[in-house]
Amino acid sequence: MIRVSTIFIAICMVLIAASLGFVVHSVAGLNQSESAIVALAALTFLVLYNAVAMRLRERSAVGGPIADLSRGTTDLARQVAEFGRRLAAVEHRVASLDTASQERVQVALGEIGELGGLVRQLAISVAAHDDAIAGRLTPPAAPANDTSQHHQAHGGSPGAAAAVPLAAAPSVAPDVPAQSAPVQLAAAQLAPAQVLAAVKAAIETNRIDLYLQPLVTLPQRKVRFYEAVSRIRDDRDQLIGAEEFIAAAEGAGLMGQIDRQVMLRCVQVLRRLIVRNNDIGVFCNMSGATLGDAASFAQCLDFLEANRVLAPSLVLEFKHAALRSLTPLQTENLAALAQRGYRFSIDHVTDLRIDARDLADRGVRFIKVPASLLLDQSRTSAADIHPADLSDLLGRYGIDLVAERIEGERTVLDLLDYDVRFGQGFLFAPPRPLRPEGTEARPSAARPDAAGPDLAKLDTAKAESVRPQTRPEAAAPASRAADPGRGDSIRVGKAALARRAGGPN
Repeated sequence: MIRVSTIFIAICMVLIAASLGFVVHSVAGLNQSESAIVALAALTFLVLYNAVAMRLRERSAVGGPIADLSRGTTDLARQVAEFGRRLAAVEHRVASLDTASQERVQVALGEIGELGGLVRQLAISVAAHDDAIAGRLTPPAAPANDTSQHHQAHGGSPGAAAAVPLAAAPSVAPDVPAQSAPVQLAAAQLAPAQVLAAVKAAIETNRIDLYLQPLVTLPQRKVRFYEAVSRIRDDRDQLIGAEEFIAAAEGAGLMGQIDRQVMLRCVQVLRRLIVRNNDIGVFCNMSGATLGDAASFAQCLDFLEANRVLAPSLVLEFKHAALRSLTPLQTENLAALAQRGYRFSIDHVTDLRIDARDLADRGVRFIKVPASLLLDQSRTSAADIHPADLSDLLGRYGIDLVAERIEGERTVLDLLDYDVRFGQGFLFAPPRPLRPEGTEARPSAARPDAAGPDLAKLDTAKAESVRPQTRPEAAAPASRAADPGRGDSIRVGKAALARRAGGPN
């Protein structure tokens, strides 16, 4: 918009030019045309003068800020140059420090490599000595009993669990002595009708026992999780293993009730464990039949929803075959558990054809693979991936590999090359019965005073490592009694090996 002052100046110039023309016409006697020419010339002169004057004023007004801006730019350039010099000096220092740090790291890596070689040689020597001692002390039937124990820990026949008394098993907490099994195990297979009757009676009378077996980190052997294994007792207090009653319970539609009771016990155990160690967790086995039973699953889901705060520490475990053959209803129910924050584990893996992406999408965070399957070179060609690369593949999708059924030190040494983070097996500890805190021991036909260890004494905060248990443990007490010095030296050597393998932790 034109300013008011400009309009006023223009009016004044017109008035001045008109007045000059009138004066020339009146005084000088010029005619009107000549007077108009003089007025127009005067008006033109005034316009030109005003334009030049305004341009000069504008230049003087703009020149000051431009000069200030130039001075500011000069100062800024000087400061930038100063900062550039300082940055160059800092980069030179960082480069020198980085070079020194790399040299120190290389020296430390060399020393760590040497220590690792020494630890491996020591472990091989200890394993060779243990095998030599086992060959001299173990009776001929010991290996068969140990194998049957291993299968019982993963749901095999109950008679195998009696092969290794729990009194000879290493305690999870160093200050808690191991105790004997509370009941005798069934020595013979029962008829299907007898098994079904025992299952129904166990559900009605709450004779479902919980056994815990630790999962340890490798190579430190620190207890990180416990797997809850269920056993039922008949009217004569004889134990029936999972593989013997699961088929009958699923056929009769009773597996959902068993899973609810086991889940309740697992939550009770977990609540007592995390009071002493927040990093501890429990694996709770769940049947695929429960996922397909709408009524039973609804009750389990309500219970898990009420204990949702324990979801990060409670891992629900399914068989690999069950996850491969999920129905749409089971898939939907599994997704409902995952939405509530619960993680899953799969066991009973029979081959390495594993779709890690699909399992991760379903919420699986742990995969248990038998150590024999990982180390079996004859089955590597039939697998989709080499076992040495399996842990890395699963880790990309947030899944941890657990090597189970570990029974010897040589197996642990071989698994270290496969980057396995967790291990489970009779080498570390067998499944041990537990009773709730404050309850009295149940009477037993074999030993009335026998009972599982009290959960209040299961101090997981002190369970820094699990000492390895070699296969000939049944003969170990006698050998230690005959030669206590040699037994103590073996224990000290194993403890030192565990501490060195565990590092500064």
